[in-house]
Amino acid sequence: MLTKTEVNEALHIIEGMYPEAECELIHSNPFELLIAVVLSAQCTDSLVNKVTPNLFTKYHAPRDFVAVEQEELEHDIRSIGLYRNKAKNIKKLSESLIEQFDGEVPQTREELMSLAGVGRKTANVVASVAFGTPAIAVDTHVERVSKRLGICRWKDNVREVEETLMKKVPKEKWADTHHRLIFFGRYHCKAKDPQCSICPLLDMCREGKKRMRKQEVKHG
Repeated sequence: MLTKTEVNEALHIIEGMYPEAECELIHSNPFELLIAVVLSAQCTDSLVNKVTPNLFTKYHAPRDFVAVEQEELEHDIRSIGLYRNKAKNIKKLSESLIEQFDGEVPQTREELMSLAGVGRKTANVVASVAFGTPAIAVDTHVERVSKRLGICRWKDNVREVEETLMKKVPKEKWADTHHRLIFFGRYHCKAKDPQCSICPLLDMCREGKKRMRKQEVKHG
């Protein structure tokens, strides 16, 4: 596994590749961000961004989602995967926001996780992006890159990946690291076609070296 120093060296290189990395979900307030992140589960940000402009024009606050019929909300988000379940969760979490938090999005991860459909990853994103709380949300990109690079172990679960990153990355860099690892995983170290041959991290990447060796044998 990479040492703390090597991890930060790798992150410095990724920062050079994606200095402007940030949350790509379109939103204008914490509530819109919360809804967008819930919708993005097992779905791309770009697909969510196609749906949310009309959605946020129609629904402005938790009470609007509570008032609408389930079927109508499902229809409004039907192009997104798991739309029935997500519609149900959005209505439930909107009720919780009104009943428990006076219609305002809570700022702590624990309070956010008390809402329907909000797991640790979603809570970390909202706490970090909306309220500036240091957090590393581990999505599929962050997990894949962390394991390929050897920041953590292949067998680590999502929580273990998060805890390892928190130990190896300075707290003030957690939020930026989250976004940069996502960009690196989304646009460079892709799931099916990682760009190992032109990767500036190849020298320190165990997975990349293995892939390049296999290619050499194949074309040798």
